[in-house]
Amino acid sequence: MFSSVTTRAIGDYALIGDCETAALVAKDGSIDWLCWPRFDSGACFSALLGTEKHGRWRISPARELTRRSRRYRGDTLILETEFETQEGAVSLIDFMPIRKDRQVSEIVRMVVGKRGRVDMRMEVAFRFDYGRIVPWVSRIEGGLLRAVAGPHSAILKSPVPTHGENFTTVAEFSVGEGERVPFVLAHEASHLPPPRICNPEQALAETEAYWSEWSGRCHYDGPWKEAVTRSLITVKALTYRPTGGIVAAPTTSLPEQFGSTRNWDYRFCWLRDATFTLLSLINAGYRTEAESWCDWLLRAVAGAASQIQPLYGIGGEHRNDEVELDWLPGFGGSRPVRIGNGAYSQLQVDVFGSVMDALHAATAFGLDLHEASAGLQRELLKHLESVWREPDEGIWEVRSGRKHFVHSKLMSWVAFDRAVISCERFGLAGPVDRWRALRDEIHAEIIEKGFDAGQGAFVQSYGSKVLDASVLLMPILGFLPPDDPRIVSTTRTIERELSKDGLLRRYDTGKAEDGLPASEGAFLACSFWLADNMILQGREHEARRLFEHLLSLRNDVGLLAEQYDVKRQAQAGNFPQAFSHFALIDTAFNFAGIRGAAREAHMKSQKAARTGT
Repeated sequence: MFSSVTTRAIGDYALIGDCETAALVAKDGSIDWLCWPRFDSGACFSALLGTEKHGRWRISPARELTRRSRRYRGDTLILETEFETQEGAVSLIDFMPIRKDRQVSEIVRMVVGKRGRVDMRMEVAFRFDYGRIVPWVSRIEGGLLRAVAGPHSAILKSPVPTHGENFTTVAEFSVGEGERVPFVLAHEASHLPPPRICNPEQALAETEAYWSEWSGRCHYDGPWKEAVTRSLITVKALTYRPTGGIVAAPTTSLPEQFGSTRNWDYRFCWLRDATFTLLSLINAGYRTEAESWCDWLLRAVAGAASQIQPLYGIGGEHRNDEVELDWLPGFGGSRPVRIGNGAYSQLQVDVFGSVMDALHAATAFGLDLHEASAGLQRELLKHLESVWREPDEGIWEVRSGRKHFVHSKLMSWVAFDRAVISCERFGLAGPVDRWRALRDEIHAEIIEKGFDAGQGAFVQSYGSKVLDASVLLMPILGFLPPDDPRIVSTTRTIERELSKDGLLRRYDTGKAEDGLPASEGAFLACSFWLADNMILQGREHEARRLFEHLLSLRNDVGLLAEQYDVKRQAQAGNFPQAFSHFALIDTAFNFAGIRGAAREAHMKSQKAARTGT
């Protein structure tokens, strides 16, 4: 029997998904995380945050391995893991067919004999509700195995005989060269009859065709095509197809600091990702996906502007109450394990700028927006007029009380700046003179209160000495030209003070009060923003070196988490992280000079400097 799940590295996992949910597959062939039927549903495999008793599905050789490797099949989300033993070699093919019009979600696992004959073992431990509930497992018509608990059921189909051991379904079999042994696991509501199970070989061909066609539409053709394409596939996999919402990550509670309490649920959609999402998708040629994201955005924030919140559910749900699961020990003992995210109720003023910037970009690129978009923008701006002067919890969602965060003021400036431009260029109706005056007032206030002359840098909040990498967005968003002495000095100061082994922390957790224990990893998106600043300031050689370093941090199948623990030399935080991959895509386009966010902002800021606006 396999030993209990030990603590793995976050980077040991690969992603498979069907654009409605996703699973994480470890290098040893164990699926340790799967939420069914949606990204934010309860998990039926939760070994990622505990042990094998919390649910997993492992297929692997029964004897000691001599070699192991894995890769994605071309530009698809089909994972192939190669196992070699003294007796021979097999390939384990893992994928999830796209549901299309079918409501059934399935995982297909196919063991293919490559050489010799290899003894294999399969173990599946169903544990619904995040590892808490052991289901009732029975055999049903057609030789299927059905696990039922409450509203959920899982159906396992395979030609291999199975039996039970300690509340786990087990199979032992062997595979010879040229043989193919399939396993299909399907989810269905427990009150419905068993679903029709897919044909594994047909599903494999259709899934490969789907992803190959989708990735083949990518417009990027630069020196980092593999990295950009893999990032785009990852983002597509994190998209909830029915609504167009994109989750920040498919996981919860993977630690930003190992053994600490910085563990959050990222299976939601954040408004501040909006512009990065749009530009990445549009630049790469995925207009339909960009329009779907805009549609989700407009539906999510519809209603009273005073009720706008930083994050929403994948269907646009407002309430995402935070709960701790005390029966799960957490990844590497990092507790608590949380589901839901209490930050939804925070005041984060920057989200107004994120929404306005995204809708402005959508209009500039000619996306088809709902007719209510203009009215929504005016309502958001009207409410922002009354709240931009207030302190808030900011981009990093601190739990230590509100402050006048410079980034929040920056995004308030962005909101009114984009409104003015939309009036002047795209015919948005509104009080443009008042918006222009507010834009100028906020700009002047940030310059006066947000810049610390002693350090030569913009800081985290008014009156603070704490540095914050989020201000690197100033030239990217067009607040000041990238060659402005204050921007150049800020970039150098942040690079010097917040850098560790060439990677940036968000801020110094030992100096800043965020309501949490000190210490965390380097925040990867911030390091990409630093590369963007270097590009804009003509430091392209340094930017290229940093970018290549960031690419080297990806795991063996090209995935990035939210953060990187320099001391452990390991990925940290929820995984894979959409924000990190968006930042990678955008920086690659910035190098290419093709409609990247930084390049556009540079051109706009230069025009503003010439015209005095």
